[in-house]
Amino acid sequence: METALTRLTGVRHPIVQTGMGWVAGPRLVSATANAGALGILASATMTLDQLRAAVREVRARTDAPFGVNLRADAADAGDRVRVLVEEGVRVASFALAPSRELIGELKEAGVVVMPTVGARRHAEKVAAWGADAMLVQGAEGGGHTGEVATTVLLPQVVDAVDIPVVAAGGFFDGRGLVAALAYGAAGVAMGTRFLLTSDSTVPDAVKARYLAATVRDVTVTRAVDGLPHRMLRTELVDALERSGRVRGALQAVRRAAGYRKLSGTSWRRMLRDGRALKHGKDLTWSQVLLAANTPMLLRASMVDGRTDLGVMASGQVAGVIDDLPSCAELVERIVKEAEDTCRRLTASR
Repeated sequence: METALTRLTGVRHPIVQTGMGWVAGPRLVSATANAGALGILASATMTLDQLRAAVREVRARTDAPFGVNLRADAADAGDRVRVLVEEGVRVASFALAPSRELIGELKEAGVVVMPTVGARRHAEKVAAWGADAMLVQGAEGGGHTGEVATTVLLPQVVDAVDIPVVAAGGFFDGRGLVAALAYGAAGVAMGTRFLLTSDSTVPDAVKARYLAATVRDVTVTRAVDGLPHRMLRTELVDALERSGRVRGALQAVRRAAGYRKLSGTSWRRMLRDGRALKHGKDLTWSQVLLAANTPMLLRASMVDGRTDLGVMASGQVAGVIDDLPSCAELVERIVKEAEDTCRRLTASR
């Protein structure tokens, strides 16, 4: 299925696997790429050396194009961009809008720049700065999310910009791909659906928790870091929502210490990142600490399998997913469903 997205990135199918922290590693990204979709490597939890090694591992596993997701607000964002350029990565995606300077540096090196946005005004800004494409995530998507549903946000953005738009939030099958294309998108991006594949390294017990979830088991909470965060409702989420400010601060400090030890991040850098997170937001310092070490909470579930101690970011589609196909099986199925859906629509005229 050729679209503006496939022509821009060189993939065979207009499907993107999003850069999920602790989930989108070399195995999942390369399996996605070999299936003909665009795999995005999550780099926020990696050191520079780990990022370079991960990129090279993906390259060893596939000849197909792939991308890397970066935090635009990271202190070493410029160094990470240089790793991508030096290693010949095809696509750079961003969870937040990158600066005009970062976009320019990537574009000059021939890297496709694809930020993620959640509002029309953000889409207009990054398009004006020179982004090549953008991923638009509606409220149904997992992780940090907004309040506007994909079916409302997507047409707004498509009408506002003249670069390829990839739709995210609520997609899991071929019918959704056709719907996104009908809205004017150039493809769809999926996180939870790729997390729930046999190629995902997420522990089986965690996958079972996702598969058992209903749509009502996926909630949006501010208890983790003070920002709207869509995830599975768990014992930890309930405990954080019940805890008072003092208890929440103690939990934040303890978990921040754990993340600092794991990542090698200094307290000085964590506090600097915390101040950046707090700027312009009504967050307590305990929420800032939790936000700074949310990767630790995700790692507890996605790597260690501790569903009792970690958080599990999730799109609402977790409530309608009931299998664990390989990436190849998933992509093939979505493309076939999309083609069948288009044929039915044409025949019914």
